[in-house]
This record gives sequence, C-alpha cells and structure tokens, in this order.
Amino acid sequence: MKIVQFFKESVAELKKVVWPTREDVFSSVKVVLISTVIVALLLGGLDMLFTAGFNFIF
Repeated sequence: MKIVQFFKESVAELKKVVWPTREDVFSSVKVVLISTVIVALLLGGLDMLFTAGFNFIF
C-alpha cells in the first residue's frame, strides 16, 4: 500500500528536520514586521509625493 509507505517516509523525513527555537522564530518575526513597516512607509511617502506632483501638474 503506497499511502502507508508515503506516511511512514513523511514521518521519517520530519524527524530529520531541525526546528527553529522560539527565540529564532521571534527574531525572524521582528525582522519581517520591521521590514514591512519600513517598506510601507517608503511606499506611502512615494505615493504622497507622486500624488502631490500630479495634482500640481494637472
């Protein structure tokens, strides 16, 4: 039965995985959140700049 073999192999592979620690996960989440905020602020600033420019021209 191939499905049973698939699940046995899946469990064996998952036992080889090195899972991140709680500190690693929190550190990665902080980096993602900070990066997201920075990019959002930059894009918002560019949007305001372009909007003001187009309103000035037209």
